[in-house]
Amino acid sequence: MPRAGLTRQAVVELALAVVDDGGPHGFEALTLAAVAARAGVAVPSLYKHVAGLPDLRRAVVLACVAGMTEAVESPAAGLAGPPATRAMADAIRAFAHASPGRYLAAQLPTWADDPEAGEIRAAAAHSIEVIASSLRGLGIPAGREIDAIRALRAALHGFILFELTGGFRMADDVDESYRYLVTTLVAGLSRS
Repeated sequence: MPRAGLTRQAVVELALAVVDDGGPHGFEALTLAAVAARAGVAVPSLYKHVAGLPDLRRAVVLACVAGMTEAVESPAAGLAGPPATRAMADAIRAFAHASPGRYLAAQLPTWADDPEAGEIRAAAAHSIEVIASSLRGLGIPAGREIDAIRALRAALHGFILFELTGGFRMADDVDESYRYLVTTLVAGLSRS
């Protein structure tokens, strides 16, 4: 008999709390033992709600991708061209700062070849479409859209990863560097 109040969704929420509390390394810290400790149950009790750690990790990644997409979708809605791209980039960065573990979990490619991760692939495709829509007003040549998406994502992710892991140690203003990065990306993509 499952513990009263413990459901699959409750287990996923507890797992997300583990990810949140672990900061940039939160997803790495996600174990069944960590979730069971939060739930106040023995690890075997979790198997009534999840099929094991891979199943739980898929559910967490799905929630992280969906959460990031939701956080990014609204700020760019109704905007076009450079303002849309800037709003989308700012929203990604804000999500990463607010939820570093969830942000990094949403970036993991490990689900790409997992036959049981169809929901994650669909959520990720929607997330990429949100990014693509923010780039449409930049005049990117036909056939170069994927290149533009990859360039933008790589630049933003690299910058954010340095921020989250303490890689920027110079005294200069990191926010100013970030604005310079986005301005340069938008200008470069607009001329591509």
